[in-house]
Amino acid sequence: MSKTIDIVRHELISKADEKTRMQGEKFFKESVKIYGLKSALVTEISKAYYRTLPAKTKSEIFSLCEELWQSGFMEEAGIACMWSYNIRKQFIPDDFRTFEKWLNAYVTNWAACDTLCNHTVGTFIEMYPSFLSGLKRWAKSENRWVKRASAVSLIVPARKGLFLEDIFEIADTLHSDPDDMVQKGYGWMLKAASQSHQEEVFNYVMRKKATMPRTSLRYAIEKMPAELKAKAMAK
Repeated sequence: MSKTIDIVRHELISKADEKTRMQGEKFFKESVKIYGLKSALVTEISKAYYRTLPAKTKSEIFSLCEELWQSGFMEEAGIACMWSYNIRKQFIPDDFRTFEKWLNAYVTNWAACDTLCNHTVGTFIEMYPSFLSGLKRWAKSENRWVKRASAVSLIVPARKGLFLEDIFEIADTLHSDPDDMVQKGYGWMLKAASQSHQEEVFNYVMRKKATMPRTSLRYAIEKMPAELKAKAMAK
């Protein structure tokens, strides 16, 4: 264990609160490891200790992130995600393998999935769009979190109006998935895309609504006007 991680971990443990830990567990169906800190405090600790790091080369940061991920604690995973995002300007194509490794080895709940993918992976995809093929491969995984990751990695790009056809392709792959975490993930992706492409997403939903899970459908149309929602939800 590096001295840096030892110090960060001690800080998390010292600031933990049992009530917060118990409340946090209620947000998950699966068993999770939580110290018990509110997200704002974790962010504060993350920023404070990142500033004290003696060096910030990508290899050094990724090594620290690996240690944080290995603990299995939600708060440490959150810091790993923040630190990897902090060095986004240093990303190169080979980094996709690192993110994919973290996803497969360490992500075991929706919060870790979304925190890693919304910003770190999403930013990487904007920088290197050729790796959309990797997300499409993830959509065919047997791992529920990898499948969710294929969609939630595109939330931020989707809000910017990017990658619409790729978004529809991933939604097609995930369309009938029985897992509610996957359904919510790709519905959220469609909702994000609707902010810049409302008509296209609405038309997509109308074509698919007879077989689209209602969970995905409700997520996809959440930001649309009432009259469009009514049409989409009509039998």
